[in-house]
Amino acid sequence: MTVQKLPFFTRIETGECFTMELYLDHANHRLRIDDYRGNIKKAITRALVIAQEHGFTKVILKARQEDLSATWVHGFMLEGILSKYFNGNDAYCMALYFTNERRTSDYWMKEDKILQDVIDIPRIIEKQQLPENYTLRFAEIEDALELANLYGEIFETYPTPMNDEGYIKKVMEEGTIFSVIQYEGSIVSAASAEVNEMYHNAELTDCATIPHHRKHGFMKVLISALEQELIKKNIYCSYSLARSLSMGMNAVFHQLGYEYGGRFTKNCNIWDKYEDMNIWGKDLSSVNGFFK
Repeated sequence: MTVQKLPFFTRIETGECFTMELYLDHANHRLRIDDYRGNIKKAITRALVIAQEHGFTKVILKARQEDLSATWVHGFMLEGILSKYFNGNDAYCMALYFTNERRTSDYWMKEDKILQDVIDIPRIIEKQQLPENYTLRFAEIEDALELANLYGEIFETYPTPMNDEGYIKKVMEEGTIFSVIQYEGSIVSAASAEVNEMYHNAELTDCATIPHHRKHGFMKVLISALEQELIKKNIYCSYSLARSLSMGMNAVFHQLGYEYGGRFTKNCNIWDKYEDMNIWGKDLSSVNGFFK
């Protein structure tokens, strides 16, 4: 029997005085410490050993404010803040690098210029209308194959296997919500909200539109629909990571009222290289009914 090695997996690591949830991401050569309890210093020490055992070049830690001093000692640096991530308390996005190549951005000045251009764009608050023959809905489990084909067509490489029907079914069963737009019965645009039930937050991700349908600004419609669904579930912290080189996606989040929260250097492999990712966050309790 051959056991296939997954490009990533979640692992609970328990020590004498700590427990932590790790995300071992072989596809992107990084380790994420997604949650922890107990002695943070010993947890970090163990996590760094695991990262080096797997040949990872980056470690990411979502830290609480009271644990920041422990992260500095180990060499972590602050890359951004996820506002209200922990049931209303901020998460500090800390990063540690094992190579200069992974630590160094190739496009930082260009990304700063793009960000400034985005911030200068007026924010849009009016409802977005769908063109004729387009419909908006939430995806069902039966849509997994069509969604996988959509993502496979658009992305040559992606941080998660969104071109895998089985993977999409799995995340749906775990609570991820997909909003989709159809054109004459076929899905042409999609986005998702990955819900964290424990800390009552959601990451908006997996944004994709078939190229010749992109002129209609569907992402604003899809994300706004997801926001309304999250509010119904009493999820008020919404955040996303957008490619720092993408004027379009950063503009979408800015126009929808998201606030810039920092930038991850060479965070994940999208398209053909490691990409820097901008952090955008929003307090959904302040949303005034986009579709009302």
